[in-house]
Amino acid sequence: MRDRDGTLVFVEVRSRARSGFGGAGGSIGAVKQQRIVFAARHYLMRWPAPPACRFDVVLVEGGSGGGAAAIEWLRGAFDAGG
Repeated sequence: MRDRDGTLVFVEVRSRARSGFGGAGGSIGAVKQQRIVFAARHYLMRWPAPPACRFDVVLVEGGSGGGAAAIEWLRGAFDAGG
């Protein structure tokens, strides 16, 4: 997706029914981030002039059993590291 300023945003959505073991956010470790960055770089190879990019994460906690889910959007949750 594109932000209003033209930044290309890669969004990872993670969901967990319970917050144990770090919840949804705990499931995005260093290896998962590296895979997302690798996929983004592969996608951007097709662009003659890649735009500025950002990696966001949407966390969805709970919501099972009829309860309301808590949703949190982390803008710029991590970077490409180089």
